[in-house]
Amino acid sequence: MTVKTRFAPSPTGYLHVGGARTALYSWLYAKSQGGEFVLRIEDTDLERNSQEAVDAIIEGMQWLGLEWNEGPYFQTQRFDRYNEMVDKLLAEDKAYKCYASKELLDEVRAEQEANKEMPRYDADHPKIKAANEAAKEGDPCVIRFRNPKEGSVVFEDQIRGRIEISNSQMDDLIIRRTDGSPTYNFCVVVDDWDMGITHVIRGEDHINNTPRQINIYKALGVTVPTFAHCAMILGDDGAKLSKRHGAVSVMQYRDMGYLPVALNNYLVRLGWSHGDQEIFSQEEMINLFSLNAISKSASAFNTDKLLWLNNHYIKTSDPEYVAEHLQWHLDQKGIKTENGPAITDVIKLVGERCNTLVELVEQIGYFYQDFDAFDADAAKKHLRGVAKQPLEVALAKVEALTEWTTEKLHQVIADVCTELEIGMGKIGMPLRVAVTGGGQSPSVDAVMQLIGKERVVARIKMALAFIAEREANA
Repeated sequence: MTVKTRFAPSPTGYLHVGGARTALYSWLYAKSQGGEFVLRIEDTDLERNSQEAVDAIIEGMQWLGLEWNEGPYFQTQRFDRYNEMVDKLLAEDKAYKCYASKELLDEVRAEQEANKEMPRYDADHPKIKAANEAAKEGDPCVIRFRNPKEGSVVFEDQIRGRIEISNSQMDDLIIRRTDGSPTYNFCVVVDDWDMGITHVIRGEDHINNTPRQINIYKALGVTVPTFAHCAMILGDDGAKLSKRHGAVSVMQYRDMGYLPVALNNYLVRLGWSHGDQEIFSQEEMINLFSLNAISKSASAFNTDKLLWLNNHYIKTSDPEYVAEHLQWHLDQKGIKTENGPAITDVIKLVGERCNTLVELVEQIGYFYQDFDAFDADAAKKHLRGVAKQPLEVALAKVEALTEWTTEKLHQVIADVCTELEIGMGKIGMPLRVAVTGGGQSPSVDAVMQLIGKERVVARIKMALAFIAEREANA
């Protein structure tokens, strides 16, 4: 049997963190078993669906690298199939027409509550029975599934173990509305059957739906898939993860400068573990993943840990991979890299200092863009009269260089210190401010090597002009 899993979001909003983890678990399980992964868009809620949400889900899945083998399928394109199966159940007396109005059902529910009974649809209630008997062919009606009255539904959840629900706790759910549209619980069963889904991995909020769906599978005479229900993700305050905890949309994490490999690594550990290991390559995730290693307990989202992972991947990933995802951020800032050093070389030099790609972009602008002013605090502290001679000597030595290497530039700085009998800070910091515009950067010799001789010379001259003007105005 080929293992086949699916991710089936509703297009009523963005792809959120909880959905992304479910998609990741489903994708990993299929990959770990040499199986297939299906993307299905459950768009039967016509009032709340939007094309924007569909696009956001697909964009999020693609950004995370969770490629699907089949799909995306859309439920709204399969209504004929669902109605064919509804009619089949009607013909076999496993479903029936119900003509009771919403107002009548509300009245019956109020009676049940007043009598301290569990509110539920009861086809044998005298008022409902009377409404159905009085109805004429052609009157508006819904189609209800005839749920078994006796026994229980028992299934072995791959995360939670044995779950048993009495059929007496379930009523005859609607499988087709008065407008002819099929309902969620029925569509899901037909889809999973038609698409050959063997394992359904989803959130614990679906546990109540599972027994209803199992009864429909059995009524249709088809194989019931294996279920695994994941616990929810909480914020670090113990409350359900929501917008007030920060970003919850996957694409917000892209905008905030996270790498998809870091978010995937973080999400897989939100409920699943392999010993004490924290960092997993995609290959390791696939090889090690199993459903029985997923925790039954809720997981708390920890942004500090995600930042740590992101910094790790910025430092250790192939610079080409980091550059691919950095490009979006460069475009947002209007930074063109054609007339400057190779972006991969800049990433290797600056990346280890940054927790996010946003920070990385903020720290590399001076490699590609000239500036017309220095950081005020850095200039006040380091571009003073005392820095004039060291910068002049450094300028002369830089201009005379015939080999533009980090080693030669390091030697220039050392020679200035020797010649003027000054410490490294007396030339290193003024030089850093001169060539970067600010007071923070990696090793200044390596920075100058990447910036290039022409720009370095021009910027040292600009710094000397700044010092001269400052002294003239003193």
